[in-house]
Amino acid sequence: MVLPVIIFDFDRTIIDDDSDRWVINQTGLTDLFNQLRTTLPWTSLMDTIMQQLHSKGITTNNIKQCLKTAFLHPNIVSAIKSAQSLGCDLRIVSDANLFYIQTILEHHGILGCFSEIYTNPTFVDEKGCLHVTPFHDSLSLPPHDCHLCPPNMCKGLVIDRIRASLAETETRFIYLGDGTGDYCPTLKLREDDFVMPRKNYPLWNRICSDPKLVHAKVHDWSSGEELENILLNLVKKISHVA
Repeated sequence: MVLPVIIFDFDRTIIDDDSDRWVINQTGLTDLFNQLRTTLPWTSLMDTIMQQLHSKGITTNNIKQCLKTAFLHPNIVSAIKSAQSLGCDLRIVSDANLFYIQTILEHHGILGCFSEIYTNPTFVDEKGCLHVTPFHDSLSLPPHDCHLCPPNMCKGLVIDRIRASLAETETRFIYLGDGTGDYCPTLKLREDDFVMPRKNYPLWNRICSDPKLVHAKVHDWSSGEELENILLNLVKKISHVA
């Protein structure tokens, strides 16, 4: 039996909010964010926000407590647990950051359901300040030249890497996402793969604007209940066909 590799975006896909903006709004830095939004690349902006939080005495533990209040639909939690229990390989490809993602997943008891998390790295310095660095900013991950993606992360290249690491005959993908950054990896999917865009969000709009460019079968969703039903039905379909 062949089971799919299920790849989730994080913000507005696993959680209902954007984790970066959630922390910014909850900690009162919305005005600063709006002032800097057009002047810095996203990861540099988030790193600056982290430094501002630290200067205000907001600790990493305070940030964790804030993240734990972000909404994660219970049906999405159960969908993740069910897919993992069936033997699927679950991964996250996200333009959020590792600290945020791990904190939220651990809080909901599903961190262990994912075999890999591809996102912007984080570290805490000697003063206790959290820092965010770009995913594509190392010797092993040099800058990319994809015109569809932001400079810090090309999700399409991550899909290529995942596919190359797996046995070709056993690789079937289900990709779930919502944003413009999820369009590039969607174009990497093949005819026997599936993409689940969140309805009326940027990825869905982009797919609908020219459906012929997408080879994968499209199943849109709007709610946690729909995500769970569609995802688990696709898992069953793939395993039965295989």
